[in-house]
Order: sequence, then structure tokens, then C-alpha cells
Amino acid sequence: MRIGAVAKATGCTPRALRHYEEHGLIASARAANGYREYDDAVVTRVRNIRHLLDAGLTLDDVRVFLPCLDGDVAWAPPSPAGLRVGRERLAVLEARIAAQVAVRDRLAAALQAAAPEPALSPSPPPLAR
Repeated sequence: MRIGAVAKATGCTPRALRHYEEHGLIASARAANGYREYDDAVVTRVRNIRHLLDAGLTLDDVRVFLPCLDGDVAWAPPSPAGLRVGRERLAVLEARIAAQVAVRDRLAAALQAAAPEPALSPSPPPLAR
């Protein structure tokens, strides 16, 4: 399969596929004309990579799953290594969220101190005709 066919079958861009290949997650052979040729099984592998990335993992995290990327990652029982990677990534995400919430709260407090919002007032009377 050429890169365009894999891209169409998986919903990925050719650029993403080349990126996965650079990171050693997928492999291709080269045709005589230099085009990348992929085995049909790469479609399953790319779908699994996308599934893991969509779940919040990074490409480095996905490496832990290399032995099982050709199967059904979404429904396979989790491995201890996979669970460890998932928990570590979740901790990183939670720390980032907490940091962003703290920044938001500081900004909101600074805005409130700089220009307090006026208290709610009753609606103005309707205009006379």
C-alpha cells in the first residue's frame, strides 16, 4: 500500500505517517521509484497508535505498546507496563491542569482587584415615547 492509501484508510495525514515512521512505530519498504510501500497490516497498527494518542499518550508513551500494536489494543487486557504509562501520563496531565487553574485564578483575582465588577443593578426603565 502506498502512503496515500494508508492515510485514507486510517484518517491520518501522510505527514503523520512519516512522523510515526521516523519514531520507529511503523515501517515501510521503498519501491523502485522511491515511494513508500506499507504492508496492509500497518492500517491496524496506525489505528492503534491513533487510539493511544487520542487517549492522551505521547509517541514516546506509545513505544511501550509496540509488542501489541498489531492486535486490538482497545479491547486487549491492559499490561502492567501499559497501566504504569497511563498512570504516569494522567499524573502529568493533572499537574498541567492544576497549574493552568492556578494561573486562571491569579488572573481572575488581578482583574477583580484592578476593576471590580459593578453590583447588579435593576434594569433601566423603558424609554418614553
